[in-house]
Amino acid sequence: MTQVRPVLVDYRSCLRAAGFLALLIPAALPAQISDETADKAADETAVLALADSALQLISDEDFVGLTDLMLDEASSFTVRERDGVLGYRIRTRAEERAMTVDVDLVERGFGGIAQVQGHLATVWLPYDFYTDGEWSHCGVDTFTMLRTEEGWRIASLAWTVEQPPDCERHPDGPPASSPG
Repeated sequence: MTQVRPVLVDYRSCLRAAGFLALLIPAALPAQISDETADKAADETAVLALADSALQLISDEDFVGLTDLMLDEASSFTVRERDGVLGYRIRTRAEERAMTVDVDLVERGFGGIAQVQGHLATVWLPYDFYTDGEWSHCGVDTFTMLRTEEGWRIASLAWTVEQPPDCERHPDGPPASSPG
């Protein structure tokens, strides 16, 4: 007659192996998860900073500097509705670079949200806008960014042009140099 080995021995071996792995896995995972979380947080901070830099360059009326943050193939889109008619304007990076203005611009973003997946990022950034110190409009800027060998670059910039209540003014109120 054939002797049958108790199944219990196999379970014990499995339990010992599982127990050993249970000791190793938690030790390895937090470091990996922590590194991935830190990398993602650093990328989110970097793309939000890039969006803030773009708005500061617009406020400085430095469109050459703005386009230096962009890919050569980048484009900009404006979307607005006026008197019930939807309109949009598209500009290439070269057209954006050649822009000149003879007014004082102030564009301020707030409450930005960054999303990063690998080498692609988006930023959703509410903003308000003043021209020659006077309230003009508000809306949302959306940036699509790509990570290149030189770092994050703007691939496209699109924004809405709206009035409250469809958008919000900056929570800090008007800029210090604006009457409101």
